[in-house]
Amino acid sequence: MNAAVETRSAPRALRQPSVLPGFGLTFGFTTFFLSAIVLLPLAALVLMSLRLSWSEFWEVILDPRAVGSYRLSFGASLLAAGINLVFGFIIAWTLVRYEFPGKRIIDALIDMPFALPTAVSGIALTTVFAQNGWIGQYLEPFGIKVAYTWIGVTVALTLIGMPFMVRTVQPALAEVQKDLEDAAETLGAGRFHIFRRIILPTVLPAMLTGFALAFARAVGEYGSVIFISGNLPMKTEITPLLIVIKLEEFDYRGAAALGTVMLFISFIMLLAINLLQAWGRRRHTRTGR
Repeated sequence: MNAAVETRSAPRALRQPSVLPGFGLTFGFTTFFLSAIVLLPLAALVLMSLRLSWSEFWEVILDPRAVGSYRLSFGASLLAAGINLVFGFIIAWTLVRYEFPGKRIIDALIDMPFALPTAVSGIALTTVFAQNGWIGQYLEPFGIKVAYTWIGVTVALTLIGMPFMVRTVQPALAEVQKDLEDAAETLGAGRFHIFRRIILPTVLPAMLTGFALAFARAVGEYGSVIFISGNLPMKTEITPLLIVIKLEEFDYRGAAALGTVMLFISFIMLLAINLLQAWGRRRHTRTGR
């Protein structure tokens, strides 16, 4: 009897209205759109690289020129993300905690790399840091060269990744409870102790997420780097540029192989970002903040 009741109630449960009206239609459209715009092109990239034999594939991705581009792309991206981790936090802290003239202008300038074409950013940085540039001419007497070196690449990637760090940390800093800081200060806690025990645990997930976003963005950067790097093979040549060079040489399979490597690394970074965000949400729920 109970089994019959459960059998009759099961289809009825499946027919219960969804929280979102038209879920079936919207979910189908979402799946179709993502497949057509994202999954199919990426699958085509992987399939193109699979046309190479394993020996040819490894030969392409482990070529000394390719390895040199990996070293520069990922090394400079990691360094730029580390710089943004420190100075991006300082900028976010300033914008959240203090009121000063021109605050809105500075806050708007943070988003400038989002709207500015990356090629324009590269030209501007080259103009400023070239040997005869506004800043480069003062660094030249000390033997410091920025443009056409790995330092210039790091500067360009720092500029591109800065908004990701600042905009990720800002909301987390705004959620830090000031009354806890005031209570800790009343009980005699020093500023460093308050920062380490109250502020840092709250914003740490956002800082790690911003770091991962800045790093992932820098790895795939192209426009702002090619103007300031000098594009010297084995020295200042990034992986995206090497992919473009192979396309210009009609080496589509080689370009697809390098693109597959970048795709795999990008997937790992996105997975890390999602795990960090999930960890941050769990921690936020546990602390009740």
